[in-house]
Amino acid sequence: MAEAILSISSKNYGSWSLRGWLLCKFAGLAFAEKVIPSDDPSIRAELLLLSPSFLVPCLTHDGVKVWDTLAIAEYLHEIRPRAGLLPADRAARAHCRAVSGEMHSGFSNLRSALPMNLKARYPGFKVWAGAQPDIERVIAIWRECLAAYGGPYLFGSKPGMADAMYAPVVSRFRTYGLPLTGPAAAYAEAVWNDPDFQLWYEAARSETLRVPKYEVQKAT
Repeated sequence: MAEAILSISSKNYGSWSLRGWLLCKFAGLAFAEKVIPSDDPSIRAELLLLSPSFLVPCLTHDGVKVWDTLAIAEYLHEIRPRAGLLPADRAARAHCRAVSGEMHSGFSNLRSALPMNLKARYPGFKVWAGAQPDIERVIAIWRECLAAYGGPYLFGSKPGMADAMYAPVVSRFRTYGLPLTGPAAAYAEAVWNDPDFQLWYEAARSETLRVPKYEVQKAT
């Protein structure tokens, strides 16, 4: 039996759950999944983006309960330092924390205009003008990190904390047919084709939960 339990929501819509799940996978932590029913208030808060602080994902491990995604990342880094969730270099580590924190607390226009829906495809989707600066900032972060650390992931040769934080955005670019070129496009492909991400995606494809708000192409 796995020594840890990760509580999550929908695999199709739950962007924060995806982040926490990838963090555990990237850290090499054995864990069991506990899927919270969709009518639970904490799940609705995550799926409908009703709160900046969600109670899922939640990691229970060795008598410790951690429910904030960045806190989960830092906890995993403490118990699994050799996994490389954060870079070994101090300056790179600070950079990783900064871009991860930016995703954790920002990009509200992108979230509301382009909610995560892994199974959906909306080619030609017209992006609300208010979300465009968020999209451009995400691409700028990716390009800066890839240029500084050599790729294929944001901080080098293996996925880590920052990649888990930006993975749901990678899925949004694909869902809504947003164009990417050069290093940013290559990065998005690397994340999408990552074996752990693909495990989550395959499970999302068979999920039956439906949130109508995210199944209709929004007018913009």
